Amino acid sequence: MFREIEPSEVRRRLLAGESLQMIDVREDDEVAQGMISGAKHIPLGEIPARLDEIPRDGEVIMICRSGGRSMRACQYLSQHGIDCVNMVGGMLQWNEEEEEE
Repeated sequence: MFREIEPSEVRRRLLAGESLQMIDVREDDEVAQGMISGAKHIPLGEIPARLDEIPRDGEVIMICRSGGRSMRACQYLSQHGIDCVNMVGGMLQWNEEEEEE
């Protein structure tokens, strides 16, 4: 099983200087509109072929548009022994919170 994290908690940890392992599973055209700084882009469909690029030392935060695709990525990766955390609400919530600041 995997855990979930709110975008506000990801932002808080980044602002505190924590080095987070993040993977954005959105498609190329979506990430072209902006990504969280420091995130690595691996589209959901490429995860199985690029499994060796995903860190196994500590948690990996999965990110997508709304939290659905990243949840599927977490389900898959947790079966492969990777400590996955799903960012609920995805980039939609991340951008909403950014606008509120």
